[in-house]
Amino acid sequence: MGLIEWISRLNDSIVIERLREIKNDYSTSKDWWFTLKKEEMESIERGLRDFEEGRVHSHETARKVYEKYL
Repeated sequence: MGLIEWISRLNDSIVIERLREIKNDYSTSKDWWFTLKKEEMESIERGLRDFEEGRVHSHETARKVYEKYL
């Protein structure tokens, strides 16, 4: 039985109310992006630009460089 089918057959008012609370909390919650500090946003944006411009390293290269720390 899938989740939607299970929810549609619920008869437990406590569970139904809790699901309503979760839905309301989710619909009013802020996007995590807007909870970041300015410096964190800028760092992520720099990383995305690096990726888009091909300035990336393979997993193997990263492991070789950082293996002494792992």
